[in-house]
Amino acid sequence: MLEELGLTGLKLVRKGAEAHIFVGEWLGRRVVVKHRVPKAYRHPELDRAIRARRTVREAQALHRAKEVGVPAPVVFLVDLRTATLVMELVEGTRLKELLALKGREVLWALEELGELVGRLHAGGLVHGDITTSNVVVAPDGSLVLLDFGLSEFSRELEKRGVDLHLLKRVLESTHHAVAREAWEAFLRGYRAVVGDEEAAFVVEKVREIELRGRWVAERRKRP
Repeated sequence: MLEELGLTGLKLVRKGAEAHIFVGEWLGRRVVVKHRVPKAYRHPELDRAIRARRTVREAQALHRAKEVGVPAPVVFLVDLRTATLVMELVEGTRLKELLALKGREVLWALEELGELVGRLHAGGLVHGDITTSNVVVAPDGSLVLLDFGLSEFSRELEKRGVDLHLLKRVLESTHHAVAREAWEAFLRGYRAVVGDEEAAFVVEKVREIELRGRWVAERRKRP
């Protein structure tokens, strides 16, 4: 089915709950292909509509990111019939790997990431899945944000808080040795874009979300 779009040499690199990710070639370019797979438990017409809508939303989010100055993959093709995005293959190293290898030497990248997320939030877009796996450091040292599949057009404080809370949890669980410094570096960049007052509101929301999580965990432990 995907070959009908002119794609060749497709290689599956990841199976997600919602989509399969391939690398391949399209019109002589190396590309990433994101194909939202049908769900048998949904009515076929509803399933097609949901997958098409989410595909359009992700393409729009990628476009919006670029509008507000956030590097993201170029979208070459949006095919609603197959719920498929054909995008630029971004060369570089994932931030997750760099932090694991170099630790404090790459804290500058967390500050830059804070600036990029600040631009998204100021532009009315929440990423929805800010992890160090979804950030690539290109050969020229610039950062590129990937995977806008869970993004939303929203300025809600709660959603911005959830965005940052996820990153904080990833830093604490995956990059424990530099988590505190990495978080502080991220917040420096974030504040530089959204301002101290707005950043304080979002950070307070992050704390509130953390407290909610602890309260729920404690309730579950009670007999």
